[in-house]
Amino acid sequence: MSNYQAIATVTAVLHRNLQAAIDADVPGAKVGTGRPESAQNGAPEAGVNLFLYQVAPNAAWRNADLPARRADGSLQRRPQAALDLHYLLSFYGDEPKLEAQLLLGSVVRTLHTRSVLTRKMIQDTLADPLFGFLAESNLAESVESIKFTPSPLSLEDLSKLWSVFFQTPYALSFAYQGTVVLIESEAEPQIALPVRARNVYAVPFRQPTIERILSREGDVAPVVADQPIYARYTLILAGKQLRGDLTRVRIDGTKVEPGEVDDARVSVTLPGDLRPGVHSVQVVQYAQIGTPPAPHPGFESNVVAFDLNPKITASVSNPQGSGDAPRRVDIRIGFDPKVGKSQRVVLMLNEYRPPADRPARAYSFAVPPREASDPDANSDESSSIQVHASGLRPGTYMVRVQVDGARSPLRFSGTLARYDWPRVTIH
Repeated sequence: MSNYQAIATVTAVLHRNLQAAIDADVPGAKVGTGRPESAQNGAPEAGVNLFLYQVAPNAAWRNADLPARRADGSLQRRPQAALDLHYLLSFYGDEPKLEAQLLLGSVVRTLHTRSVLTRKMIQDTLADPLFGFLAESNLAESVESIKFTPSPLSLEDLSKLWSVFFQTPYALSFAYQGTVVLIESEAEPQIALPVRARNVYAVPFRQPTIERILSREGDVAPVVADQPIYARYTLILAGKQLRGDLTRVRIDGTKVEPGEVDDARVSVTLPGDLRPGVHSVQVVQYAQIGTPPAPHPGFESNVVAFDLNPKITASVSNPQGSGDAPRRVDIRIGFDPKVGKSQRVVLMLNEYRPPADRPARAYSFAVPPREASDPDANSDESSSIQVHASGLRPGTYMVRVQVDGARSPLRFSGTLARYDWPRVTIH
């Protein structure tokens, strides 16, 4: 394969070959590699201008290096770009002596006779002091030879091509295509060891499906559907075809060892470090294959979401205000489990047992980022947060917290027929 100097090397080899040919046919003529307008500056003199006007992907080789990366993103083979080079050769000279046409004939004969850039041509060009700036080129080591063929451009195509050169009169010209130039990345792939043994396994298609999530508190409490889920609860994933050779549960992308596993149910205890909020759960099956047998990724179930609700405690401190004026207080909220530093927390207060002659008062406060005075301000999670609440009327309020969409519970009193805890009193 070739490095970044490959395109320039092709132009240099072509330049050198054409210069050698026209030296014998039209003495004194020169080969240039500038834009066509630069070749016409000054008095006309015999010469050939070699201009690379387009580079295009090669259709046959463009995907030959795929896949270049493994599933984990690591490089398994060097990426390569396969390109076709399109050159415009324009010819100049004394028109009465037909020098431009003589040069055209010399170039066409040369490229038809020696249409392939051989390894020796490339090596001789790189050894020429005129092209010392291409000393690092390794085009001669390319696995694919570069061949030049005429490009059949119509008069309309030539007119469009020459129109891009500002105020440049048309000159006798001919187009050639060089194919294929392979430019390879210098990144070193990680080459795996050779395969020692090959095995073929056939497994039935058993797509695991989670149909609903049940839960229980601890290991002995009854299983309940649609109840709020709290820290350290046990999830019961109900569905079908959940048991595999090796079954694991994935919570937010982290694998967790399940408890009881059968085709219809999988139980898993929530990790203690799981934060309040919305989480995802999925059953992942592994197949024991290989020599010796080792777990390999198999079937995965659908992903199901669940809310992990926080349990809270609340206390009031530093009350400010008196009489009928609104109060300003600090409300300390304790969390189980701990709440993350970047999680969105909203404190909600609802008046407890309001009088019948007016609507119940309600307040909500979005908790800002933790202050430097907070004992957990520098950690990623906190067991408590202090909220500065203002504009509160004196009274007793039920306290709830919402963390990333998951809400803390309220205790319902059957005797009073109302929610009664947790609550705080603002004096």
